[in-house]
Amino acid sequence: MKIIAFGASPSKNSINKKLAIYAASLFDNAEVEVLDLNDFQMPLFTVDIEVTIGQHELAKAFLAKIATADILVVSMAEHNGNFSAAFKNIFDWCTRINGKVFQEKPMLLMATSTGAKGGSNVLGIANNAFPFYGGNVKATFSLPSFEANFDEINNKISNAELDNQLKETIKNFKF
Repeated sequence: MKIIAFGASPSKNSINKKLAIYAASLFDNAEVEVLDLNDFQMPLFTVDIEVTIGQHELAKAFLAKIATADILVVSMAEHNGNFSAAFKNIFDWCTRINGKVFQEKPMLLMATSTGAKGGSNVLGIANNAFPFYGGNVKATFSLPSFEANFDEINNKISNAELDNQLKETIKNFKF
């Protein structure tokens, strides 16, 4: 089984990428490939640019990576209550090639933030929107107060209750 995991943030120290990597590691017998949004930097999407250059090769590459997955583990970064600009730009380019960006792959959709709401705004937006774009969201998970609940030295959730909640979510994940 192959998992494609990513944090929907361009930060080199993305807390969402750390959460996605940890969650993906909890699946049994999985090969995990972690995507970095920085590998998919494209000009800001506009129809004018699309007319000039056509379908961007990096958008095609992102979609090709998604196609290789059996499961997607995605952790959404919340920027001002919504998607990060970097993720939204990749998403916009990809939808012009394939409106079903997530290609009906079973998805564990997550979010974390440094605040107590754990990215709940963006998680709700993504959970509602992604099914229209081929997102087969099977489970969601929010990790509040990342710095207090994640051990960055050992790369795992340090709060036992939240860690057990994620482990139970993955144990019951149906794909």
